[in-house]
Amino acid sequence: MKKIKLLIIDDSLLIRTMIKSIVSADPFIEVVGEAADPFEARDKIKQLNPDVVTLDVEMPRMDGLSFLEKIMSLRPMPVIMVSTLTQKGADITIRALEIGAVDYVGKPVNHDLTAVGYELIAKIKVASGARVRQNGRTRTNDFVQKPLVGMGHYTKQLIAIGSSTGGIESLFDILVELPADCPPVVIAQHISKGFSERFALRVNKLCSVTVKEAEDGEELKTGYAYIGQGGKHITVKKSGGKIICHIEEDIEGENYRPSVDKLLFSVARILRSDAVGVILTGMGKDGALGLMAMRENGARTLGQDEASSIVYGMPKAAMMAGAVEKQVSLSCMAQEILYACSITMPLNKVGGV
Repeated sequence: MKKIKLLIIDDSLLIRTMIKSIVSADPFIEVVGEAADPFEARDKIKQLNPDVVTLDVEMPRMDGLSFLEKIMSLRPMPVIMVSTLTQKGADITIRALEIGAVDYVGKPVNHDLTAVGYELIAKIKVASGARVRQNGRTRTNDFVQKPLVGMGHYTKQLIAIGSSTGGIESLFDILVELPADCPPVVIAQHISKGFSERFALRVNKLCSVTVKEAEDGEELKTGYAYIGQGGKHITVKKSGGKIICHIEEDIEGENYRPSVDKLLFSVARILRSDAVGVILTGMGKDGALGLMAMRENGARTLGQDEASSIVYGMPKAAMMAGAVEKQVSLSCMAQEILYACSITMPLNKVGGV
């Protein structure tokens, strides 16, 4: 395997040294350079042609977001943001993912990155193979995206979506197009604690549907999209004839939080054929088995296609497992979801659970 060339951009010598020490332990990653600010980084990118860049959010002379916009406009490449685990850091990171950053790593308050070393190495490897789009999404609070026209009558009670790497941008594209009368949407996006609330608050300003961080025990309502809490699992349950959210604390041994499989398995059990399941971009295979359970129970199932996925890992795993009824480009996903929610023709079950 060819070594991944990494450029570290951070104004802190301590952080640069720490990142270099962590990733150099992996034989497939080579730190080819370091830069203390975006101007130095610009020259290093030209000289070294790195495969992946780690970028600090807050830096002198030019902030990380402004530099990221220039990278995505002039020389798109996989970028991983290194962000503080604060409200301000979360807001900036969500914005960076909109612009085109592939992923992020949270910088602990004590700045000791050794605790996230394995995560950082894994994300660098995934980022090296990511499809980076030129001129990533640029949205402001004045951004207006007309939602699709509602179908008027829906035969499905719930839309369940799972995503990981690249999912923030994909979810934006889908949610802004959903009409206010669409069935409830429940989302398991691999995201850190504290980031899910900021993501929900930001995207809610741009959508016709009401987007919020899910709360334990709340009833799922038409025209609402519920983002699973970062670092916890989200599932659905029945209570008194109503469908409600259930939030679970971390479970030892679970690799992904929220787990897409846990969400989709619960939807398969509770709603059977009365739901639509969707797998979006992401690394790994989380969600493949859960989506298969949904399809085996007669639910409609969609998977993001390879061409529009930042990382074609989760959708591919689901497709290979036979869980995906139809592959769809991101640009058409919202429309396909609404169509799947409104058709009455039964799907031939693959089996039964």
